[in-house]
This record gives sequence, C-alpha cells and structure tokens, in this order.
Amino acid sequence: MHRGLIWISVTCFVLFSLPASSQESPSAKRTYHNQLKRIEQPTPLLADFPEFFEPIQESLHFEAPPIVVDDGADLHVRAWRFSYNARGIIEMPNHLRASETAIIMVHPWGIDDGQGWITPEPAGVADFCTIEKNHLAARHTREIVKPFINSLREKVGAVLYSLPGERDPIRHKLYRSFTHKPTPEDRAEGAKELTEKLARFKYEGEPLTPELLLSRDKPVIDYFKQFPGLDSGPKYNNAGFWQLPIPVTTDVDVHPDDVIIYDTEGYEPLKKFLISNGIRHVLLTGYATDMCFCRTTAGYENLSKDFNVFLVGDASLATFPSNNTPKFAVNAAISFAALNQLITQVSWVKSEGTAP
Repeated sequence: MHRGLIWISVTCFVLFSLPASSQESPSAKRTYHNQLKRIEQPTPLLADFPEFFEPIQESLHFEAPPIVVDDGADLHVRAWRFSYNARGIIEMPNHLRASETAIIMVHPWGIDDGQGWITPEPAGVADFCTIEKNHLAARHTREIVKPFINSLREKVGAVLYSLPGERDPIRHKLYRSFTHKPTPEDRAEGAKELTEKLARFKYEGEPLTPELLLSRDKPVIDYFKQFPGLDSGPKYNNAGFWQLPIPVTTDVDVHPDDVIIYDTEGYEPLKKFLISNGIRHVLLTGYATDMCFCRTTAGYENLSKDFNVFLVGDASLATFPSNNTPKFAVNAAISFAALNQLITQVSWVKSEGTAP
C-alpha cells in the first residue's frame, strides 16, 4: 500500500545488538539511526478480523528503519509499537531468518472440545469461563491461529505450545517435551489413557450459594468475600479438576516434532531449549492476552528478556468479562503491551523473500 511520507528528524542515535550469524559475533553492535518518517493517512492496524479484534486507530504513525536485519533473511515481519515520547505509533519492517524463529502458542487448552475435559456444571469455570466463550475462542483458534502456524511450520525452527501444570505421565506419552520425544506407540497409549482419565472425573460442583450473611456495617465487603466474580476452586469446579492432564486443543494441529512447554518447569528450561536450538526470534500467539500471554512461563514478560519477540496481535484473545465479544478487551491488552513490545499481525508475516 502506497503511503506518503514526511521526514521528521530525531537527533538521538541508539546502539542495538546485531543479529548473530556465522560471520558476526552476537556481541557486535551497529548504530541504529532512529529517524522517523511521518506516515500520511495511516490505515487502522489489526483490522483483518474485526469480529475478534477492534482495529487500532491512532492519529500519528511513523515509519522507522528495520530493527532486525538478519543475513540471509527469508521471513519478513512488519511490526509496530507505541511511544508516548514520539507521540504516536512507530512502524518498521524486520527481516528474520526463519530457521532461527520459533512460533509459540500460549495456553491452547483443550476445554469443551470433545476430548473430555469440560466446564463443570452448574457454576464451574475454566479458560474463558463460560462454555459459549470457550467455543468462540476455539473458532478463533481454528480460523486464525491454526492456519497461521501451519503456513510457517515447515519454515520456522520450532513450534511450541505451553500448558499449565507439570509433565505428568499421560502427557509425557502424548507430546514431545524438551528432553523426550514419544514414539507413535507411546502417543496411542497416552491418548487412550487421557480419554479414560478425563472420562472418570465428575464435572460437577456446588450450585451458587443461595444465602449470604452480610453485616450491617460493611455488607459490600461481606458480599464479595462470599460471592467473588471468579471462583475456579473446588467449590464450583470440584476437587481435582485442575490436576487433570490438560490437553492441547484439537483446534490446532500438533505434529510429532512440536514441543510442549509445561508451566511448572519454569522459564529457564524453555530459554535453554530455544537457545540450544538456535532460536533468536519468537512469534508469540495464544491466550489470554491480558494474563497468560504476558505472565506465564512462555509469556512475553519472560521471553522478551532474551529473544526478539513479536506479538501476533490478531492471533491472540484477551479475556472479556461483561462482554459477549473479545474485540475491545484484546485491543486494550495489545495497545498496552505495545509500549514495550513489538506487535505484528498475521498478514504482516511474509516468507520466501516477499517483504510486507
């Protein structure tokens, strides 16, 4: 798309690390000329899927030079961030080696998807907290995240999915981990055991408490103590619900070489695995933008300390209480993340030498 550009001079010059390559030391530096060009008549960002994402609209957009410029780049990722000091959105192209890039999907929980792990009745909660919202998130996965991952699977260096809990015996048989790759026989046995274990659980908790005891002095405090907005504990979900082996949703394809990240193991094993496999860049997708996507083991708060992270904004959904659409919540979560993260979108990630 053609955009008129007006130069704006920025006097500061910032040093950024050069990408590692076989010819250059990872500690080598280059001078990054932080010069911004005004983009006239900018178009809304993240506007491809308006059902799931309210487009980002800001008056001032600027074009900046590339940040990532790998030798032999074959994956081109246009991205943007927001700067209060620049007083607008800054967009820039980036040129990555696909072989040094990982796609990570945060928390693709297999809830209410036919595998047997279901939302407890009559008042239990899991994932997006209602069955209807879980089904909406599943459709987002099928229509946006799954095609995105599959389009790049044969090009990138790794595909990983993160899940809550630890590497239990059943999921150990089902999925590849950092140190183990199951055989087809292991996977078949694990799938059978998963079905049996999930089917044995009683997905039933208590109904809503019909009566609350409120003081005359502080009834509001008493009310919320006894009836909080979100209680996912044993009262409503039944004891043992969160100890079940949560599977990856059937709405994505898990290939034998795909790797599962278990939150309980912590960030260091994930960091070590990625570095040992030559990964320098991460395209981050998954759920929930306002919580797990940022703060769990594979969240961007961890990964952005050691890797060049690009949040694929329209391949994520935020939780959306009090609404029947996630589009405003995910807009807000991505907009806030953009203060210190680079944001891209599915249509801005191009491979095979075709820059967006």
